[in-house]
This record gives sequence, C-alpha cells and structure tokens, in this order.
Amino acid sequence: MNTNTALTWSWLNVLTKKRYDALIQIFGDIDHALDHVDESLLKGMGCRDDTVEKTLNRLEEFDPNWYEKELKERNIQIVSIENESYPAALKEIGDFPIFLYARGDIKILSQPCIAVVGTRNMSAYGKRATESVVPDLVHAGMVTVSGLAIGVDALTAQETIAAGGSTVAVLGHGLAEVYPRLNAKLADQIVESGGLILSEFPLDAPPDTYTFPARNRIIAGLSLGTVIIEAGEGSGALITAELALEYNREVFAVPGQIFDDQFIGCHHIIATGCAKLITSAKDILQELNIIAPESDRESAYIPQDETQQAVLDALTSMPQTVTDLVDKSGIDTGTMNAALTMMELSGGVKNVGGGMWVKT
Repeated sequence: MNTNTALTWSWLNVLTKKRYDALIQIFGDIDHALDHVDESLLKGMGCRDDTVEKTLNRLEEFDPNWYEKELKERNIQIVSIENESYPAALKEIGDFPIFLYARGDIKILSQPCIAVVGTRNMSAYGKRATESVVPDLVHAGMVTVSGLAIGVDALTAQETIAAGGSTVAVLGHGLAEVYPRLNAKLADQIVESGGLILSEFPLDAPPDTYTFPARNRIIAGLSLGTVIIEAGEGSGALITAELALEYNREVFAVPGQIFDDQFIGCHHIIATGCAKLITSAKDILQELNIIAPESDRESAYIPQDETQQAVLDALTSMPQTVTDLVDKSGIDTGTMNAALTMMELSGGVKNVGGGMWVKT
C-alpha cells in the first residue's frame, strides 16, 4: 500500500485483520479499497452506527500531509503488515494489527523477546523478583517487552536499561501522549537507550477499556514467552498470559506465599498447568533454549571485516542453523561457514551442537 493509504487507514482505526483480508479479496488491494469507503462499505465491514459516523467524520477532516509531518516531527514511523520491517513474530498470531506506530529502534524486534508483566500494585517481593529475573534475561541477549504501566511494567523497563539492554513498551493508546504521565520520562529513556515505544493506535487515540486488552495481544504476540511476576485474582497480566497460551507461546509465573492475595493469579495458572513455575531467569532460558553468554567476551569481540560484522548482527543468544543465518544476512553458505569457523577460533561465536550457533 502507498504511504497516504497507510496513513489514512491507520487514522480511521477500523481495519482489523479480518476486515483487511475481506477488502483485499473484494478490491484486490487496500489502496483501491480506500476509494470506496462510505457508509455502506463500513456497515458491510461490521462497523456499528456510531463507529460509521465517527469514521466518516475522521475521513472528511483528515489531511495525510499534515499527519505525515506530525509523525516525522515526533520521530514516529508507521509500519504496515505489508512492510518488510513488520515484526515476524507478530505475523504468527491470528489477530495481528494491520498498522504499528513505532518510536525508537524497530529492528530490536528481530531479537528474542520476552514479555515481563504484572500488577500495578507491586509488593516488595514482586519488586525483588523483577530485579532478580530481568537483568539475567538481558544478559542472555533477550529484549524485554511490557506495557509501561506503573508497577512491574515500569520496573521491567528500568531494570532492562540499567542492565544495558533494550526494552519494548507497548501502549494502549496513541503515541501523542504517554499514559500514565508519570512514565513519560521513562518512555524517553527507553528510546534513548536503544529501545522502542509501540502502539497500533493513531496518534490521538485515548486509553480506553478495550485498548489495553488489545495492547496485551501485541505484548504476547511479540514474545517467545510471557513471565507473570505478580498477579492477583483478575489481574490484567493474566489476560496477557491467556493470549500467550492461545498463540502457543510459553507462560511462566513467579510463586508467592500461599496467604498472599497478590499472587492468587500466579498460583492459579501454575496449579492448572497453564504456567511453569520459575524461581530464576535460568528456568526461563532453559525452557526457551536460550544460551546465556558464559562471559563478557561478546562485548570484547571485534569483527575483523564486514562479513563477520554481518554474521554477528544475524546471531543472537537463541541457537540458529547456518541456513537461518544465511537467510537473515544474505551471505552465501560457503562464506558463512568460513566466517563462523574464524569467529569461533577468536571466541566470538560458539557451536552449541547440532549445527546450531550463538553469540558467546
């Protein structure tokens, strides 16, 4: 789709995966579909009367040139499902968003991601658990994902940054503002440290009751697994856990004291077999087959040429085959094998068996 089409459809905020597929089938592409937006089409898409009225008003007032300029001034890019930079992990879920607004480095979504979520009313025990688990996940090369809420989410971002890692905050509203305002400065720190602020909603979209569950599906969809640090009965973090299970992703939970209501949710998903009990990041890494570096050699290793740099960029802490690395880097197989051999001798990479490679 062209830029104006992406800007306009994303501004209208009515294009779900199901509706997108239907419009492609009818009109051939989403560009032509935009030319036919009227009351009849919107009702045919299943929009309610109030949504139809609101959408037509937004379409009438919309200026794509103004919106593109506004996004540029805020250093926000818009990514559609048709863009190469759209995160591959998110495409695997059945209800992925058609558009994403991204502020920061979207390339980090190609690295192994882990969701770390929990209650806003974090206890001292939950704080200690977060401070224990997150740095070890970061040192293993994982990108943390959360919702930037007060409590576990915010602490996850802070601990990730402090450990020298990258974190993703998925918001349940447009990126014109950060909610809660208390975390606006933290959002800036996330971007400045190489992380990412993400939303599927247009700039002016306010937080609402339906936007946070929608946000949670992105958190779960981006991640190899979801860690529930602390969750009472009915906690929003449990929605993320349910979605992760639906997407065939792993779910982990920290246990608490049996008398603590703050952990009723964690204990329930552990007892029902929906989550694996964890006591450290090691439990998570083993389950996900993530190989943690044995030392700080990764930061000391210096690639000898552009080929080795490209190999290093393609590698993560998750074991990959030579074929995987060739596909990601564009380097031919012979050159890849030669580069891996030389880099292994220099301590930059490691063969972990079965023809699988990781950074060291």
